[in-house]
Amino acid sequence: MKKIINLGIGLLMMVGCTSSRITTSWKVPGIVPQQYHKIMVLGLVHDKNRALQEDMENHMVGDLRDLGYQAVSSLQEYGPKAFDKLDEATAIAQLKTSGVDAVVTIVLLDKQREHDYVPGQIFYSPYGGYYHDAFWGYRTVLYSRIYEPGYYVVNTRFFWESNLYDMSTQKLIYSVQTESFDPANSETMAHEYGKMIIKNMVQQSVLKDNGAVLVK
Repeated sequence: MKKIINLGIGLLMMVGCTSSRITTSWKVPGIVPQQYHKIMVLGLVHDKNRALQEDMENHMVGDLRDLGYQAVSSLQEYGPKAFDKLDEATAIAQLKTSGVDAVVTIVLLDKQREHDYVPGQIFYSPYGGYYHDAFWGYRTVLYSRIYEPGYYVVNTRFFWESNLYDMSTQKLIYSVQTESFDPANSETMAHEYGKMIIKNMVQQSVLKDNGAVLVK
């Protein structure tokens, strides 16, 4: 029994440590797993969040490589401004010349900060429960409920979208939207995100599992 309880607690702790989840996903009907030769991961994040873009790209690149694919980061391969002044035809030609036959985008759709109020003290008994108590006990409880200050905590939600494009047709073949709630840091969020998206691509038969074992 003790082992079962400990196992249950361990599972709860593992679930509690995960801050990211998939909200919606889509794929081309009837798609079969593809074997791409070189996948580029392109993060579209505001310039002020360059470190976040690097984390998101690098972790997904690592997860694709763990799956057996050749993958590169757009920042490392082309630099932060490589595509800014190129037209569509030139950019596509540059990618194809370098052997890129698929692109995964990571886009930060929105970032929201939520202010949640935490009361100073929380009681679950109804007010009526104190009517038969002595005056001072009643006064003390109600005073704490009314006058003791609480505090606000700030929680941050990140809303992401990733698309997979086949460069032979330049068509979208897979899209997924996710939410990351108050991650510990960008490194943790990037790690969770990459594992979650690549695992889902395999489950949805979008990418082949080339014998590598995904870390769960």
